[in-house]
Amino acid sequence: MSADGDADTETGPVAESDAISPYTLQREEASETRHAFWADTVADRVENREPDEPIVVKGGISPSGVPHLGNVNEIMRGYFVAEVLRDRGYEVRQVFTADDRDPLRKLPRTLCDLEGNLVDLGEVDAGALGRNLGAPYTDIPDPFGCCESYGDHFSTIIQDSADAIGAPIDLVSNTELYESGEFEAVTRFVLEHRDRARDVLSQYQDKVDANADYVPFNPICEECGKLTETVTSVDLDAGEAGTVDYRCTDMDAGDRTIDGCGHEGTATLREGKLPWRFEWPAQWQLLGVDFEPFGKDHAEGSWPSGQDVARNVLEIEPPVPMVYEWFTLDGEPFSSSEGNVILVSDVLELLEPEVLRYFFAKDPAKARDFSIERLDQLVDEFDRLEATYFGEIDASEDEQAFADRVYPFVVEEPREARVRLPYTFAAVLGMTDDPDLREEIARREGHILDDAPEWAVAGALERVEQARNWARRTGNEFDYELKRTEIPAHDFDAETEAALADLADFIEAGHDPEEIQGEIYEAAKRHDVDTGDFFAAGYRLFFDEEQGPKLGPFLAKVDRSFVVDRLRRER
Repeated sequence: MSADGDADTETGPVAESDAISPYTLQREEASETRHAFWADTVADRVENREPDEPIVVKGGISPSGVPHLGNVNEIMRGYFVAEVLRDRGYEVRQVFTADDRDPLRKLPRTLCDLEGNLVDLGEVDAGALGRNLGAPYTDIPDPFGCCESYGDHFSTIIQDSADAIGAPIDLVSNTELYESGEFEAVTRFVLEHRDRARDVLSQYQDKVDANADYVPFNPICEECGKLTETVTSVDLDAGEAGTVDYRCTDMDAGDRTIDGCGHEGTATLREGKLPWRFEWPAQWQLLGVDFEPFGKDHAEGSWPSGQDVARNVLEIEPPVPMVYEWFTLDGEPFSSSEGNVILVSDVLELLEPEVLRYFFAKDPAKARDFSIERLDQLVDEFDRLEATYFGEIDASEDEQAFADRVYPFVVEEPREARVRLPYTFAAVLGMTDDPDLREEIARREGHILDDAPEWAVAGALERVEQARNWARRTGNEFDYELKRTEIPAHDFDAETEAALADLADFIEAGHDPEEIQGEIYEAAKRHDVDTGDFFAAGYRLFFDEEQGPKLGPFLAKVDRSFVVDRLRRER
């Protein structure tokens, strides 16, 4: 959701005594039905209003830069509520607004192309962006030259991200709503009641004087193309819907000022936009919004003013709100400028869409970390949810209830015959490029049964590539390539060769992973070989490296005849 540059830290009293708390989940009332899934709690509140169909679930974003995984939070919170309502038999429309008539207030340090490749600002025409500071995103040329505008470029990535994760959003462009005239009636209404609008907003923003001439409309300067806040007069009888006269003045943009050109002109109501605190409630009215989730940054600023504007300016009822907590990426806030971002397309190279949907199905009232380093833990959690749903493991009553309700929403179709390879085991298999060997090892280890259908086997082996990508991205203990076709160059002394022979005999006799790990130490000790040097010898033979994964468990997972022959340097 965009804040259009307004300072959400400026707050004031909500005029209505029955103001709605946006902390829908954080402050559940004791009298409410307790649900296993948070989205049912929200759906109850929507349903209690007896809304017309289609029920409209909304989210929004200002396409100001890289649409990273954190931005998908709003899409997915709305998605699950929409799915629950559909499950209850309602027709639902999930709208997501691209607030693309917002002005570009600063130059982002990082951008991305449509394929999700991050680039530094210096790799595109930064000068063109700099010359367009203060202009609407949809009036700025696409720095990659592939889309109609800067705004359209990043809106496309938002749509692609929603499609990839399976959230059927209806992406709506604010610019198109203004230019088509759909915003005209509500904009005219706000200007007709601008005294009332000014009185309400003055309670939330110190810069708005209830007794001054503030006009809630930002025209686009016909001379320089920038948005301006200085409206000098309003004539609602001019033209088809009215016009405003303006002077292009400076715009505050955080710690800097974007210079206005000083031009004086006239704009229609299609040639500008409402300020954010009016535009958001206007969207509720125009789109018929019944529910909207938003981040906690809007809970204490935009939301109180939004519901006040809705009731006391637009004379409508605000939608059911819900605050969600942000999540971090590997323990740090998402930040395009610092390079701490990951796109949905990147994540889906590392895990299945259903695992990512599961992450967003967790309680949005709790802050969480999306850890690439520990992605195996998230996958393990999902696998447990799946096994719980199918009754394959013992689970608590609450865990079973959650799995029964949530699992059908995160997978396309529950299929009991599916096969899931443990993620770290899949990473081990990813050390070899041989697809037949991957399947052979998985079958020998009991992860793929003889009667597994072909589609399930194919799906299971897809995880191997994802886990391999994870190992390479993080450079973890599984980021090694098994040298299977030929023996790497080596030069061992007699003692090391004798220890390797002992280890080969031990593995040939048949032992479990931890026993093999113990024998590595014992074999080195018996032949007076330094333990570190002996491990290094093993890594040299199998990976042509000096280090690698925990050797015993790895050797136990690879086919035994190959391991034995390689330790004996026979193939």
